[in-house]
Amino acid sequence: MNIVELIRKKREGQTLTKEEIQYLLAGYVEGRVPDYQMSAFLMACYFKGMTEQETYTFTELMLHSGEIIDLSSIPGIKVDKHSTGGVGDKVSLILAPIVASCGVPVPMISGRGLGHTGGTLDKLESIPGFRTDLSIAEYKKVITNIGVVMIGQTKEIAPADKKMYALRDVTATVECIPLIAGSIMSKKLAEGIDALVLDVKTGRGAFMQTRDLSRKLAQTLVKIGTQFGKETLGFITDMNQPLGITIGNWLEVMESVECLRNNRGTNDGSSDLMEVTHLLSGAMIALGKKADSIDEGIEKSKEAIRNGKAYDKFKELVRAQGGDVSAIENFENRQPQPKFASEVHSAESGYVDEIDSLELGLASIALGASREKIDDVIDPKAGIKLNQKVGNKVAAGDSLAVFYTDRESALESGRIRIANAFHISSQKPKSRPLIWDIVDSSGIREWKS
Repeated sequence: MNIVELIRKKREGQTLTKEEIQYLLAGYVEGRVPDYQMSAFLMACYFKGMTEQETYTFTELMLHSGEIIDLSSIPGIKVDKHSTGGVGDKVSLILAPIVASCGVPVPMISGRGLGHTGGTLDKLESIPGFRTDLSIAEYKKVITNIGVVMIGQTKEIAPADKKMYALRDVTATVECIPLIAGSIMSKKLAEGIDALVLDVKTGRGAFMQTRDLSRKLAQTLVKIGTQFGKETLGFITDMNQPLGITIGNWLEVMESVECLRNNRGTNDGSSDLMEVTHLLSGAMIALGKKADSIDEGIEKSKEAIRNGKAYDKFKELVRAQGGDVSAIENFENRQPQPKFASEVHSAESGYVDEIDSLELGLASIALGASREKIDDVIDPKAGIKLNQKVGNKVAAGDSLAVFYTDRESALESGRIRIANAFHISSQKPKSRPLIWDIVDSSGIREWKS
């Protein structure tokens, strides 16, 4: 087989065989296929897509490019959650300890920032000392001891995806359903889970910006999970404004800790964050057979916050993975200080009608909170704190947001971009659903809370 011919074949919209996809992926992992050829193939997939069978085969080969972890010796139904990525989406940091504190083991292999969205690993690594690069033996030890573990891909787990993930980020080929599905499911199926909950974002700040595309992605993911024998449940959730009040790695850790301490989340800027968190946690608790329904799981999730068990579990997790627990317990005094903090004010009075999540995500990259190139170093201090959410009434001169950076060159452009992300209207906007749909093996239906 010839790599150029395979690229041309996909460019022309033809279907690749299992052997052809395997030849391409194996060659990439082994270094025989360079990045520039894989980039061309990814772009061809972006424009021409893949058939259902190609998508399944692509996922299967990515999965079997590395080791599949066996967690059968650990008691209980192992359940994980995955988000397709959003701006300010720090749900995993709060959800994983909640679910583990309710008795459901949570083996979680997460990713780094992708495009304009932040990555769970980057957030966790802003905690001093926290290790996400555990070996498989260490991964098994941590989940055995405390019931939860959060790591990145090791060289043994879906190495084809590990190499391709970073390439997709910098070649504008992220928003492709087969590529997203193969990337997500190859990692999740390799980590030793029995069941999976999916959070598929929709809206301006999501990779899938329309509800129809988000539904299509969710159905693809659920179908793949089901085909591999894993009980898989998906939710379509709104990403037309950032989730919570912070964007940026250490800022999001601090907000997560406040939520775990039960200091945020009721009638404040973090209420949307906690609504999504409790829903997904509740679904995981139900799939883990520690609740008879999602609603009962949601109540158990809320109780884990109220009684402090989720916060205690998070500190256990930080300690088990080498992090400095005192930085969590005293983050108010341990917060790293950026060189610059700048406030953005409203130019007019009215109601916040819209907050452009994509613009804020892109602004956070320019501030240093995410990557533009594969080898960029992230600044954990950089980011944005929102002082207003959609629906809030503001007067001219009121603070809309504060942003933080060490880059003096980003100050003026950052201020303009963040200000432009807020749309002020004379009319109070109608409320939008935060949870749109639920997807399972039987199909898709609107979510009724």
